[in-house]
Amino acid sequence: MENDHEVERRRLLERLRRRTDVSDRTLSAIESVPRHEFVPEGRRSAAYDDRPLPIGHDQTISAPHMVAIMADLIDVDHGDRVLEIGTGCGYHAAVVAELVGPGNVYSVEYVSDLAEQARERLSKLGYDVEVRVGDGREGLPEEAPYDATYLTCAAANGIPDPLVDGTRPGGRVVAPVGGGRSQRLVRLIVGEDGDHEREDHGGVRFVPLQ
Repeated sequence: MENDHEVERRRLLERLRRRTDVSDRTLSAIESVPRHEFVPEGRRSAAYDDRPLPIGHDQTISAPHMVAIMADLIDVDHGDRVLEIGTGCGYHAAVVAELVGPGNVYSVEYVSDLAEQARERLSKLGYDVEVRVGDGREGLPEEAPYDATYLTCAAANGIPDPLVDGTRPGGRVVAPVGGGRSQRLVRLIVGEDGDHEREDHGGVRFVPLQ
């Protein structure tokens, strides 16, 4: 079965190379993470399909192409500190941890059951990610500043100020913004004194920020 997953993972990487314009470094991170370990057992036959999958509590694991695009947009190097809002099953955090190294990813999850499961799963797989239960709108100011912040859930009314404030000048904030079918993937390049550069990276569909 593990060999089957390896074959499926390689096929996914080929699809991502054709579908996206992300860096080889990001694709290597995607390849390194065993996505099947992050989906419910009954869904593992679809683990390497390029689509979201339900993980319980009305949440999903994002499609691999979207994880790759967002990982590229935060534009991080090894040793950078990253804040994730919406741990979910922990898959996205694992991909980012491959890029920045151990002890540099902090993640906030609203649903305590998901947070505990993700914490155990990441630890079992050897990923040193700090998972906390809390309101993602507030971020983790006690660990700020971050080189990058990203949201795996849609901020209907715009990116919350504490998340931008906790990201250093020159850092990146990537988030789905908007509600329903009107969500856009936004990247902010954080500037001094509220002068942020805003980029639109197209329409997306995410579960809402809770």
